[in-house]
Amino acid sequence: MRNIGFIGCGNMGGAILNGILKAGLLAPEHIFIHTATPAKREELAAKLHVCAVNSNREVVENADLIILAVKPYLFDEVFAQIKEVLSEDKVLISVAAGQSLANMEKLSSAETKIIRTMPNTPASVGEGMSAVTPNKNCTQKDIEETMAIFTSFGKAEIIPEHLMDAVPAVSGSSPAYIFMLINALCDGAVRDGMSRSMALTFAAQAVLGSAKMVLESGIHPEQLKDMVCSPGGTTIEAVAKLEEKGFRDAVLAGMKACTDRLKEMNS
Repeated sequence: MRNIGFIGCGNMGGAILNGILKAGLLAPEHIFIHTATPAKREELAAKLHVCAVNSNREVVENADLIILAVKPYLFDEVFAQIKEVLSEDKVLISVAAGQSLANMEKLSSAETKIIRTMPNTPASVGEGMSAVTPNKNCTQKDIEETMAIFTSFGKAEIIPEHLMDAVPAVSGSSPAYIFMLINALCDGAVRDGMSRSMALTFAAQAVLGSAKMVLESGIHPEQLKDMVCSPGGTTIEAVAKLEEKGFRDAVLAGMKACTDRLKEMNS
């Protein structure tokens, strides 16, 4: 693994950094970071033993793989600071939402190696889901190293760029829907007499276990649902009521609203 640089170490950048270190992909002295707040980068350097530098430009000068993890409103400003030192042998890995490969190539050059990514917040607990799209300039080694980074804190899939607009609704924003589901399950259990802390454990573990069954069994979710529904039993009654109340339609409508809003923001 070549030297890695971080421009921005907030929630997402920090999760990626921790994933790399926990997986042992690279020794801390080969990781260079810069954050807008000096105190933050000094704290990270002291805690994680990574190399804190004084500018975004220095990150690019020292690193071979540069992870750009800044807020969208800072993107153009930061890109202007680094584009002159983005040589053809370096790989820019963007975590910035809504920035297409074409736009980033326009801001740098047509020869720049760029990989567009979209991880989600469960990356902070090692269970992230990331979409990865390299441009035509990237080598197999560039892609393999990037995939090693993004699978260090969860799962990652290479997808064509035209599918990036579908990613927020299904994985980027969906943790919010799941948190709402867990909270609703907690409320129902509290209504039935459980303490909230106990209800939270039962609900969250049920969601975790169910997701694991989908990923590890290879069985379609619809079939897994049917396996829980005994004839004339309690689960099929609950499922029927959820369908009556529009559970599935509500999820699909929410996902469509998410995608529609993304397209508005990118237009």
